[in-house]
Amino acid sequence: MGTRSVRAFGNTAAIDQSADPASPPGGVMSAEIPAVLRALVQDRARMRCEYCLLHEEDSWQPHQPDHIIAVKHRGPTESANLAWTCTLCNRHKGSDLASIDVNTGRIVRLFHPRRDQWSRHFRLNRGRILARTAVGRVTIFLLQVNRPDRVQIRRVLHDLGLYPR
Repeated sequence: MGTRSVRAFGNTAAIDQSADPASPPGGVMSAEIPAVLRALVQDRARMRCEYCLLHEEDSWQPHQPDHIIAVKHRGPTESANLAWTCTLCNRHKGSDLASIDVNTGRIVRLFHPRRDQWSRHFRLNRGRILARTAVGRVTIFLLQVNRPDRVQIRRVLHDLGLYPR
C-alpha cells in the first residue's frame, strides 16, 4: 500500500477531520507565522500532528502550526513554542494550557511537544490513544482525541499500516 492516504480510500468517516469549510486553509493564525518557520515546524514533526500523530496526508485539512503557549498568554512565535497540529487538535486545544485531571481533581498542564516525550505520556492501542500520566489524561480529554470518529480514522489507518507513520 505504501503511502496511500485515507482520502485515496474514500473513507467517509474521515469527513469529520475537516474544519469549517468557510475557514481559510491553515487557519486564522497561519498568516502570522513566517513561511520559513512554518516549514521548519512541519519538517520537525515529519508532517504528523504532534498530539494525535495523524499524518497530514491522512487528514482532509492541511495541518497547521499551533502556539503551544498562546500569543494571548505571551507565547512567542518561535520554533520552541510551535507544534504542528491537525485541525481538530488545534481547534480543541485553543489557547488552553491546562485542564482538571478527573482522577485527582487537580489542575494539570497539557502535553508540551517541545518539552515532553510523547511515549512517556501516551501509548497507542490500534487507533486509540491511552494515557500513561495525568498530563496524558488531561490532554486526551481536552483535545478529544478519542472521539469515536477520530479513533475510527486512526484504526483504519493502523490496519492499513499507515498509523502512526
